[in-house]
Amino acid sequence: MIDKHALLVTKSSRAEFLSNLAVCAAELDAIYAVCAESHSDFDLSAADFRDAVIGAINKYLIGSREGRVVPSAHEISRFIGELQDRDLFLALACARGNEQAWWEFDRQYRSFIERWARHLVRGGTDADEVIDSVYVELFGTRISGGVRQSKFRTYTGRGSLRGWLRAVILHTVVDLYRGRKPEIPLEDWSGIDEAREPHGRFAESRGTEEIMLASVVRDRYQSATNAALDQSLAALDDHETLLLLYYHVEGLKLREIARIVEQPRSPIRRWFQRQSKRRGTGPPSRVHESTVMRWLEKVYKKVSDRFHAELADKHGLNAAEIEICRNIATEDPAQGVRLDRAVAGNDKFNKEEAAKAPG
Repeated sequence: MIDKHALLVTKSSRAEFLSNLAVCAAELDAIYAVCAESHSDFDLSAADFRDAVIGAINKYLIGSREGRVVPSAHEISRFIGELQDRDLFLALACARGNEQAWWEFDRQYRSFIERWARHLVRGGTDADEVIDSVYVELFGTRISGGVRQSKFRTYTGRGSLRGWLRAVILHTVVDLYRGRKPEIPLEDWSGIDEAREPHGRFAESRGTEEIMLASVVRDRYQSATNAALDQSLAALDDHETLLLLYYHVEGLKLREIARIVEQPRSPIRRWFQRQSKRRGTGPPSRVHESTVMRWLEKVYKKVSDRFHAELADKHGLNAAEIEICRNIATEDPAQGVRLDRAVAGNDKFNKEEAAKAPG
């Protein structure tokens, strides 16, 4: 990994860069040892920690310099010494999905996130939405190259984790209100540049044709989309269907779902206990939001794979046509009803049990 990072400097300077890094290797190893001793259950390797620090060095000591001047051993040592190493260690472990790290993160920062979100938004419902969005970003909902793209991967340890979180919360609040910016009513456009009316009529006519064409395309693939989705949902196990119901139909937050799973009478509790015993992580009791997110991601992949197979094998659609169906499925609000129906048709558990909020 050092060689890959070192490509940021010129080829002739690489040997000097590696030599300066080597001078600081013992210091970096000592910092890692202290962090690992405090949190041995985070399961973060020395190599992962070292790569993250080298990435920060490249960003701040090399990438920001004119001519990519190689930092001296003294500069690297001072930079390492100024890093918020414990914050970085925690963030890296959370990015890797370690549940113990997530519990520690909650202990240190959950109340801060909630307090800061409510300070910025000053509204109960909106604040809850911001808090949930922040956690979803931190968990990471997208996987690229087999790696979860957790927001934590952008934290370098240069400043405190608390300060970094404050910026993440602020950006989330801005995105929330930007998404609610009202559109200009149609009547407000009247009288604007009337000299271009003929062109406007042409554009309106062409726009109408495009809408009609889109409608024809949608009608052509709607039935195949619905059938493939029905089959994909029907193939889910009970606990997988319940997870989707909780999150997408009942609108429960990840934390609320975690509390439901912890209830002794929860219809999904026994499945969770079996999974915990297989992993050998000790007595199954507490469930973290990050775990619920991982479960949901597995369900999404299962539905997506089955959906693709149904459209390709049973309906004979090509890749472009399957993409059209994916867009239809994503945009169609009726899919919540379809999921609701899938649950109602399963006699292994009933809707009332599935819809119980944590008490």
